[in-house]
Parts: sequence; structure tokens; C-alpha cells
Amino acid sequence: MKRYDRLKEIQRLDPERDFLEIYRLTATYEFPWDITRALELALYRTYAVPSIGRLLAETAELTGRSQKRYDDTALLLDAVVEHGFDSDSGRTAIRRINQMHRSYDISNDDMRYVLCTFVVVPKRWIDTYGWRRLSDHELQAFAVYYRTLGDHMGIKGVPRTFEEFERTLDAYEDEHFGWDEGARKVSDATLALMASWYPGPLAPVLRKASLALLDDALLRAFRYERPGPVARGLTRGALRLRARAVRLLPPRSTAHYARQNPEIKGYPDGYEIGGLGTFPTPGTGGCPVPHDRRPGAPVE
Repeated sequence: MKRYDRLKEIQRLDPERDFLEIYRLTATYEFPWDITRALELALYRTYAVPSIGRLLAETAELTGRSQKRYDDTALLLDAVVEHGFDSDSGRTAIRRINQMHRSYDISNDDMRYVLCTFVVVPKRWIDTYGWRRLSDHELQAFAVYYRTLGDHMGIKGVPRTFEEFERTLDAYEDEHFGWDEGARKVSDATLALMASWYPGPLAPVLRKASLALLDDALLRAFRYERPGPVARGLTRGALRLRARAVRLLPPRSTAHYARQNPEIKGYPDGYEIGGLGTFPTPGTGGCPVPHDRRPGAPVE
């Protein structure tokens, strides 16, 4: 297989009908490392919306158990990618996601915004740092994939096309990005977690590199000092050099899922999808987990 053969395979598929296959090929064969980084950045962006960042600080999941929260989020989302929406594993993962979200007072607008980051941020990351740009076929499939996920989560007013996802995200950030003390604590904890994945002496360098990747809107929301041009140039230049090197490599012959990432550290002996995430104490806003659902209703 040549370097662009899989893209040709993707372009022979129908983005509306074969969206899962296209998303899986793109995320696990073409850009597994980039998709992981982009989804990390996507979730990180959401902290800059005070209502989201404040809630995450109050739950203490990202400040007190950062690694577990990272692992569980990645593994639950990964289960749907690997097994599909209609599989037992995919349904269990979505059920767990819904149970956790419904334990808290989260607005539909915030939920829709988070969903938008999963579509838009990977496109922007890959266009900037990937070994090739995403095709229109892939963008359509990404939109349908997350539109389907949004429907399973019961989110109302989910955008239908990539362009709608992008407009919704930009408008929401323009209106809602702002300072919150709790959100800043969540941001600091996340940066510390990412630095902890590398040898200790590299931690300060990794923090600076992470900040160098943030746009000015994020930096202002968290009140971080703007990195200098040298730090930004070196960090972004290194990622672009990596992209050029990856372009010269042969295509992957096997899929790489998020569960295989070295950053997933909390389950050395394996895990059960149904045991991932948090389990609210009865009476604190949690909801029961039924085994069945009405056709077209969100997985609860």
C-alpha cells in the first residue's frame, strides 16, 4: 500500500452511510497520534467556558484524579470508535457517559459546544500539524459521526454539517470564553498531568511547549502570559517537521486505538467499559441505568 492509497479508499466510501468506517480509518490508521493530541486540546478548550471549567473544578475529578479522568474519557470515547454505536461495548460506553453527565446540571448549549470541539479542533490541528490535510469526505464523515454521538447523548440542536459545527463553536467561544478561578485550577492540573508523562527534568519544557500551542483567546481566558515567538516557533516548527517525517513513512498496516496509547496508565491489568468513569451516590443527582431504550431515544 502506498502513502495515499488509504485516502483513495476513504474517498470511495459514502460519508453519510459509511461515516463510522471513514472516521475509524482516519483516526486509527491515518492520524492516530494527531487525533489523540487534537482531542486532548478539544477537551482542554472547554475549560475556558466558565460554566464548564467551574463545574469540573467543583467535581475535583480533573484536579484530584487527573490521570483517571483522562484515562476514562479516552477509553469511553474509544470504545465507540472501535466497536460502533450499535455494539454492546459502544452502547455501554454511551450509557456510562450519559449517566455521568446527567448527574450534574449541564446545559444543552454547553454539551453541544463540547461536541463541536470534537469535530472542529481535530480538523484545525491536522490541517496545521498533520502529514496531510483532511479531505472533504473525511470532514463530512466526522460531522455525521459526532452528529450521531450527539443524538445518542440526547443533545438538542446538534449541527448537521462540518460548517455548522465550526460556526457554532466559534460563536460560542466568542460569547462565553472568560476567566474563572476554578477553571484555571483545572487547566493547571491538566498541564501538570501532561508533563508528568515525561521524565521529571522535561516537565518545565513540556509546560512551555503546551502553552506555546494555545491560541490567544485561550491564553487570555486562563490569564497565562503569552509565550514568546521563540517558544512558539520552536514548538510549532517541531510539530511540522514531525509531519514531514511521517509523510515519508509507509502507511500503517494495523489500526491504533486510544486504548493502546502510552498515556493511558491507570489500567495495567485491563478494564471493563461498564466500570469506567464516576458512579454518583444515589440521591445526589445520579440516574438509573436501564438496559433498553426507545428507538431514537438517547442511551441512558
